[in-house]
Amino acid sequence: MTPTPTITLYGGPLSGHAHRVVLLLRMLDLPYKAVDTLGPARQTPDFLAMNPLGQIPVLTDGDVLLSDSNAILVYLAKRYDPAHRWLPEEPLAAAQTQRWLSIAAGEVKFGLALARASAQWGLAADRTLAIATAERLLRFMDKHLATQDFLTGPSPTIGDLACYSYVAHGPEGGVPLDPYPKVRAWLDRVEALPGFTPMPRSSIPQPAVK
Repeated sequence: MTPTPTITLYGGPLSGHAHRVVLLLRMLDLPYKAVDTLGPARQTPDFLAMNPLGQIPVLTDGDVLLSDSNAILVYLAKRYDPAHRWLPEEPLAAAQTQRWLSIAAGEVKFGLALARASAQWGLAADRTLAIATAERLLRFMDKHLATQDFLTGPSPTIGDLACYSYVAHGPEGGVPLDPYPKVRAWLDRVEALPGFTPMPRSSIPQPAVK
């Protein structure tokens, strides 16, 4: 008999921020209920009571209520991964994982994610700056991954999951991945992990690459 999930994830199928949480839930084999919370639903009183910023994802786990995708990743790893595989306890490995969480909240968000949101849904943004930020990050990642399989070393962590979704969908924002073979090989390794599930591709045509 399948256990009733205590975890509920409020998100959206095309949100990379929500998808990084989905990846960890699947890889930890945690049952959960997904609630699509699109556009206007994020401004309802009920949702704003959970996250006054009106942003997804939001996760509830019994009496626990959390927003911010990276905070949710840390919570899930700390609570449900006693082997510390996804968030290492060793000081240097923990610091390296945190670095990639910070990059996910910085260069990934303001580069790849912003370029995609601008191209796919018309979000007002400086596309030239967003694409330049994305390309600078991808050059760095490609060089970084030349000597290791995952972002923090030989094994995947939540740092990889935090960065994966928007990198994989870079072409939807007009950012090609062909120039970055090490990044593409890393994407393949993430996609080969047990429990991996892809984020759906947008049905909106990809922008032309200049």
